[in-house]
Amino acid sequence: MKSKLLKGAKIFNEGKSFFADVLIENERIARIDANISASENMEVIDLEGKWLLPGCIDDQVHFREPGLTHKGNIQSESRAAVAGGITSFMEMPNTVPNALTQKLLQDKYDIASQNSPANYSFFMGASNDNLEEVLRTDGKNVCGVKIFMGSSTGNMLVDRSETLERLFSQVPLLIATHCEDEATIRRNTEIYREKYGENVPMEMHPLIRSAEACHISSSFASNLAKKYNTRLHILHISTGIEVDLFDNSIPLEQKRITSEACVHHLWFNDQDYKTKGTFIKWNPAVKTEEDRLAIWKGLLNDKIDIIATDHAPHTIDEKNGTYFNAPSGGPLVQHALLAMLEKAKDGVISVEKVVEKMAHAPAICFQLEERGFIREGYYADLVIVDPNENVTVSKSNILYHCGWSPFEGTNFSHKIAGTFVNGNLVYDGDKVRTDLFGKRLTFNK
Repeated sequence: MKSKLLKGAKIFNEGKSFFADVLIENERIARIDANISASENMEVIDLEGKWLLPGCIDDQVHFREPGLTHKGNIQSESRAAVAGGITSFMEMPNTVPNALTQKLLQDKYDIASQNSPANYSFFMGASNDNLEEVLRTDGKNVCGVKIFMGSSTGNMLVDRSETLERLFSQVPLLIATHCEDEATIRRNTEIYREKYGENVPMEMHPLIRSAEACHISSSFASNLAKKYNTRLHILHISTGIEVDLFDNSIPLEQKRITSEACVHHLWFNDQDYKTKGTFIKWNPAVKTEEDRLAIWKGLLNDKIDIIATDHAPHTIDEKNGTYFNAPSGGPLVQHALLAMLEKAKDGVISVEKVVEKMAHAPAICFQLEERGFIREGYYADLVIVDPNENVTVSKSNILYHCGWSPFEGTNFSHKIAGTFVNGNLVYDGDKVRTDLFGKRLTFNK
């Protein structure tokens, strides 16, 4: 691989912004300095006027392969990810078949090794009866174990209390949980079905999958983790009341219980159902403006640690169904970083904090090896941002297999002008390379 010299970018990294050159050699960052001289064997890339960020790490995606590839697949969705500045992803086990055995888990790694331009890891799935398989998971090269404590797409609900006790007490790896209380959701569903029949308005979604349902389940998971000193990561916090479950008094490296906020819960509120309808139907639901603001507050004061996407594509036909028929989830990886940089432009969050929550914190939280920072010796996973070029989301520039986005029509004030994965320019601001593939992520566990 020819050395690459990135000249004159404004770098955002580890809470600071500064101008410097970056030299890439053999997949890694070899040198960071104010003025590196070029030699004959270097490819020089002029980044004057542009920003350079560490590649984003998305710890929660659903790329739908195997079994649900009419919605998306590892190749299509990882291509969209790198076009959005996401250089590494961690994918969930609710594919078909569910990734509940070591063989089925390995099958997904095999697919990614031949198709994904981004770096990749896959969660091992937990069920009510696969504890032995879960305990065989190697934490050195698997990001963690996923438990659905609320039903969602590809139902993998774990609802036996004795099973949860055994998982939390015996699994030594990070456990990531989807937390919604199933009994509360079922009770609310019957109330609104009785009132509206099959034609429940979409605006009822956050009342059916309510704040109470989220808080009951998140509290239960948190208490189990404290009881057994489990390494717990609670996914997609959607309510203000849940934020107070988390601690910001200790460094992230020392936390045993961490959490994330997703882009849709930071961007939309329940008033948006009037115009977006099922296209912003997620589990957990997008809730009130008060919840949205409380999640932002928790993110900024470090009670919430990570920004992720919960990228979960469905076809337009599927999403055009009625309330009970339209599946929950939507595509986000191509536009997540742009959305958060828009919030930075609006003064809601700093660019430095965006980098912390989308690159540094996921690397720390999951103990990733040599990624998530712009540091000498680390893999050169880097994103070039043009802060002076606007992008309007339209069907003509969407890379998702499903062909739609909840951000269609939105004009973003920045453009992803390039993405490096392991030192290779896999996205040049226009096209994604099809001949370059990412690496399996490894972890310091």
